[in-house]
Amino acid sequence: MSFQPQIRIPASYLRGGTSKGMFFRLQDLPEAAQRPGPARDKLLLRVIGSPDPYGKQIDGMGGATSSTSKTVIVATSSRPNHDVDYLFGQVSVDSAFVDWSGNCGNLSAAVGPFAIANGLLPPGRVPENGLCTVRIWQANIGKTIVAHVPITNGVVQETGDFELDGVTFPAAEVQLEFLDPAEGGDSDGGGAMFPTGRPVDDLEVPGIGTFKATLINAGIPTIFVNATDIGYTGTELQDAINGDAKALVRFELIRAHGAMKMGLIRNLDEALKRQHTPKIAFVAPPSDYVASSGKTVKAEEVDLLVRALSMGKLHHAMMGTAAVAIATAAAIPGTLVNFAAGGGTRQAVRFGHPSGTLRVGAQAEQIDGQWKVTKALMGRSARVLMEGWVRVPGDSF
Repeated sequence: MSFQPQIRIPASYLRGGTSKGMFFRLQDLPEAAQRPGPARDKLLLRVIGSPDPYGKQIDGMGGATSSTSKTVIVATSSRPNHDVDYLFGQVSVDSAFVDWSGNCGNLSAAVGPFAIANGLLPPGRVPENGLCTVRIWQANIGKTIVAHVPITNGVVQETGDFELDGVTFPAAEVQLEFLDPAEGGDSDGGGAMFPTGRPVDDLEVPGIGTFKATLINAGIPTIFVNATDIGYTGTELQDAINGDAKALVRFELIRAHGAMKMGLIRNLDEALKRQHTPKIAFVAPPSDYVASSGKTVKAEEVDLLVRALSMGKLHHAMMGTAAVAIATAAAIPGTLVNFAAGGGTRQAVRFGHPSGTLRVGAQAEQIDGQWKVTKALMGRSARVLMEGWVRVPGDSF
């Protein structure tokens, strides 16, 4: 009986923010996977362990959640004033599909450290001590991300005392700047900040109802609705949503209709092949609740509450890209996010999510009657969990 031996590919497994994924240098991928196409997708699916009808990804590196079914490809950038190109692939758990339509804001925190540690920056760019500024071209959406990575004794500092709700252990903080997060990029997720030209729309969803919604392109295309309009309080944890099959179907239907209104898809069937974007989230004014860690979050500790879904399930904390959307929408009067935070103009908000709280900021200004956001800011952390080789059967791609 013949068999195909395994091949091994240099790779690293990193946590970035509240996500983790497999990181590759483009040059280390097999030649057939060094360019976009079926071979690359098949390889990454096999690495992660998808499609898995059991939903566990036992025969791969994935963790069977949207936060842990992720891949990243990094290469030295040929683009002026950028150090590296960063491409993100969200791997479906139960279907043979890699979604390239958006970024992962959490794993963005790990791109700079990975690039430094793997020789993708000239040695002279890395200080002996201090911060190394890494300019990242986010290739999925055509955006610039600036990462400020701490360096100690010439290497990336990973340990520290920065605490991030949703991550068990403290680590070193990586400050991220998402430049011009609401300006049109190179992907079909770009375009105007408000695709309809309005900060609030009436979103009609046949069979469910009509809801007030803020449809925004910032960080990642996102649909915000009011928690009370869909029967929630904004204090819900994962089990309250993910254990309700009917609720998940309803959220997906709202998301699909929102995607159509945003011009991201032409018909509802296309939403099945665009699971990563847009995101759907619901917002509410501050209220006391107990986070998934058991910690009590007091109403006075936050400006608003936000719950967001990723890949069809309520996220355990908050996607980094959705946090950029929250920061941007909060800074602009008239959005549902801004209303939930109490209205007015603001440069930063602290919001409550299922795992705790997060502070995000955005610099916004009104020019000729139009709002423009120059950057969104947040603190994240990253850590290498494993590095070496990942193995896949040689005939898997």
